[in-house]
Amino acid sequence: MKRNLLVGVAAAALIAGPAFAQDNLMFTPGEGDQFTWSSYEEYVANAPDLSGETVTVAGPWLGPDKDLIESVLAYFTEATGATVEYAGSDSFEQQIRIDAQAGSAPNVAVFPQPGLLGDMAREGLVAPLTEEDAAWVAENYAAGQSWVDLATFDGELYGFFYKADVKSLVWFVPENFGDAGYEVPSTMEGLKELTDQIVADGGTPWCIGLGSGGATGWPATDWVEDMLLRTAEPAVYDQWVANEIPFDDPRIVAAIEEFGYFARNDDYVAGGAAAVATTDFRDSPKGLFSFPPECYMHRQASFIPAFFPEGTEVGLDVDFFYFPSYESKDLGTPVLGAGTVFGITEDSPGARALIDFLKTPIAHEVWMAQGGLLTAHSGVNTDAYVNDATRSQGQILLDATTFRFDASDLMPGGIGAGAFWTGMIDYAGGADAEEVAGSIQETWDALK
Repeated sequence: MKRNLLVGVAAAALIAGPAFAQDNLMFTPGEGDQFTWSSYEEYVANAPDLSGETVTVAGPWLGPDKDLIESVLAYFTEATGATVEYAGSDSFEQQIRIDAQAGSAPNVAVFPQPGLLGDMAREGLVAPLTEEDAAWVAENYAAGQSWVDLATFDGELYGFFYKADVKSLVWFVPENFGDAGYEVPSTMEGLKELTDQIVADGGTPWCIGLGSGGATGWPATDWVEDMLLRTAEPAVYDQWVANEIPFDDPRIVAAIEEFGYFARNDDYVAGGAAAVATTDFRDSPKGLFSFPPECYMHRQASFIPAFFPEGTEVGLDVDFFYFPSYESKDLGTPVLGAGTVFGITEDSPGARALIDFLKTPIAHEVWMAQGGLLTAHSGVNTDAYVNDATRSQGQILLDATTFRFDASDLMPGGIGAGAFWTGMIDYAGGADAEEVAGSIQETWDALK
């Protein structure tokens, strides 16, 4: 979703020293062909001796995710002898700023989005990483410069991205496609042709829902962001996010209208265009599973299977494909997504060593093998992914020529979590795209 929905209360966990780690490593070093143990062995051989040092880490992960990050950090403990304390909080964004300003920040903070990292970096509350770190990410991450740029502020790299999410996905039921003789399109031109073919055959191509309680409208912002990456250079996206070009720039208006191509056509959307704004996004994919199908496709992020009918198996009952780019525009294979980024909020040798540890494939593969993590690290063994579905999503990340973070999460809250959302509801309801975009820009101007 637009923002992580976290539950629970603040929690802390202690990963003790080497003896604890040896007894509690999730996977035994050297075993399993899916793991790149050579990367871990190399790290161990060169790791500093941090016996007696405590490395504190704070982040948003609670529940199962807390257990998963701890299972990864255990290998860092084993390699260095450091004690690692991880504290998870459902109010991380507020707490990390309070702690940093009070001089009690953890050594390392895991930011759910780069905007807060950037704000704190500019306030001198985060230590910059090195030029060598930036060069490493550019060389070893797919679309690596994209990841460097996302965590670079005032010319310096401040964050290391670790766990990614993919939004550029279209979900479908293979059996429905097979029965109708449809094939997965590889280009946006082909996707539009398929959309028209489904209508010609008497079906409805898309299920789209923008409802989300107080956050109603956010699914449309993802559509617009994806379409902008497919119709304009990545620099345009960056300028838009920074408000260096206005919201009513013709290129932004065109991206909004690209969303409207699908969402404002009664023949294209289950329930007709009028239903788009009022259908809850959690209910919108249900039409894929009805008989006969109410729709054939649903564009949504990698989290959406949580709202599929109980017992639905991804890869069998339902599958996905990459939301394709225009062949004619030659803009590569851009991917829209999100991700968590590690930053050093209280510098120490252990904090630097932990960032270096995250460069090892094994630091990613341990979580990959348990499910729930996608990575752009090009050195990982994709066989470590827990199943074919996550492996395919991971491959989409690795095939990306450009990666961009969810724009609305990078914009000021009054825009990205306000005027942009409501503007898209107005547009879905029939308002003119240029007028809607102009209204959003007026709101942005008023924030200055």
